[in-house]
Amino acid sequence: MISLHGPDGAVEAGGAGSPGHAVWIDLNDPTAEEAAQVERTTGIRVPSRSALSEVETSSRLRRNRDGLSLSTPMVTFDRADFSLKPLGFLLTPDHLVTVRFHDLRAIDAVRKRVNERDGDGSTSTRMFLLVVEELVDNLADLLEEMSADLDALSTRIFDFDAGARPGARKGDATAPKRRDLALRRLLRAVGRHGKSLAKVRASLLGLGRVVAFAKGECGQILAEDDLPRFDTLAQDIASLDEFETRMSETVQFLLDATLGLINIEQNNAFRVLTVVSVVGVPPTLVASIYGMNFKHMPELDWVYGYPYGLALVAISAVMPLIYFRVKGWL
Repeated sequence: MISLHGPDGAVEAGGAGSPGHAVWIDLNDPTAEEAAQVERTTGIRVPSRSALSEVETSSRLRRNRDGLSLSTPMVTFDRADFSLKPLGFLLTPDHLVTVRFHDLRAIDAVRKRVNERDGDGSTSTRMFLLVVEELVDNLADLLEEMSADLDALSTRIFDFDAGARPGARKGDATAPKRRDLALRRLLRAVGRHGKSLAKVRASLLGLGRVVAFAKGECGQILAEDDLPRFDTLAQDIASLDEFETRMSETVQFLLDATLGLINIEQNNAFRVLTVVSVVGVPPTLVASIYGMNFKHMPELDWVYGYPYGLALVAISAVMPLIYFRVKGWL
């Protein structure tokens, strides 16, 4: 889909509203015909999706005969389908062409601002600044949302013993299963946040490189009041990068805490197995002694030999339990 925008807002396609008369041309998952139309009327070569997805810096940031060709990975901002997709900028003295393959709230916000004359889109560079500023604002909002989610997740992790077993009775056979399921969910939640932050980091890194490269290469066509906006963008991206770094450290801390809880649960299971094995050793020893088939055994002809043997087995089993209880292991 192709959208055309002039300094005063959207323009209709056809006639005076052809791509050649628009300051900003937005291509959303363009067809081959739409890309060819833009190339014919503006002289700007529209890169393919595979070209925009190149990872080397020389392919993402380059100057060509017509102007600048810039690309960066950008998150989809959809928490249900959080992924990275390429976003391209083709910047010339007369036109800004954005090439994308997913819906972006920043594009819609800039379109609304231009239509309402809430932003200066009189030149291609200023239109470019509007788009990048909205992208940075959206990334900031996304990081704030993720920070709130991490706070809630932190509460769930460190209040695990208080909240993981609501209504569970002591000795409830299903309680360990519920605790195991709760820990699995916590671990998956931490992993999802880590993956999401990695995608946001890639977007911030790419956007920072785009801003720095555009500022350096557009010096001749920049107005004097445009330079501070580039500097402000660079500072905002740097601050967001620092904020994301602290969030990543928080994710690592929560991951360590979750793994620590899992280790505690495993230690509890091994402790129970150890107690059971130790408790079972003395009765087994008693039963083994009196289960030997020797003809001459002192207790063989006792009237109370059988009750005596049972009592000895019971006492040998209870004594380790009492000892573990006194030591606080149970």
